[in-house]
Amino acid sequence: MDIDLNCDLGEGHPHDAELMPLITSASIACGFHAGDAATAHAALRLAVRHDVQVGAHPSFPDREHFGRRELPRSEMQIFEDCVYQIGALAGLARAAGASLRYVKPHGALYNLACRNDAYARPIVEATCLFGLALMALPRSRLEALSAGRCPFIREGFADRRYLPDGSLTPRSQPDAFVTDPTEAVRQAEWLLREHGVQTLCVHGDNPQAVAFVRALRQALSTQGIGIQKFHVRHEGSFGEGL
Repeated sequence: MDIDLNCDLGEGHPHDAELMPLITSASIACGFHAGDAATAHAALRLAVRHDVQVGAHPSFPDREHFGRRELPRSEMQIFEDCVYQIGALAGLARAAGASLRYVKPHGALYNLACRNDAYARPIVEATCLFGLALMALPRSRLEALSAGRCPFIREGFADRRYLPDGSLTPRSQPDAFVTDPTEAVRQAEWLLREHGVQTLCVHGDNPQAVAFVRALRQALSTQGIGIQKFHVRHEGSFGEGL
């Protein structure tokens, strides 16, 4: 049994260089919630150096709250925001000798799009426009609307707890985070078995991220779970835009 290990990077935190050799996929911030052209380009060059596949990590335009505040946006605004961010990162990736493989929304945009079609539809459209895969929670609205449109990568979280409906426990709750690697591995096994996840995320803004990922990799290996890049197969043609 294998799983991809992904991390959200290029957000201006100091651990990118230490984390990159430990993961297989990196979701790179596009500047709307964190980072800038220089941090994104540096993260992309690191990914190339360590043979890590890369994806775009678009967000609401909300640097003040790190993209974790829900914002009222029209479908066209979300589509334009995502196209702008993915396009910019695709250009930087080309300059770094990399190619984008997927899109993973960030923060509040991710959570809203997982449960609300009005936020999910424009993300799917932007993903299709660039011919990429889409990464998000299993059984979410993003997965449903991706069917026949673009490949979908089922994502689980090693460092976040879940609600009974399969959504993530809000960060405002005291038990929202998993800090014990042993518990994280048990959760990873549950996500693989019950939800068919293909990739496991660890947040790069966690001050203990490096130690956590190292311990997680060791614990996964002990349980016979290998770390490998995910592979996607296109299931349908790309749709027309909004």
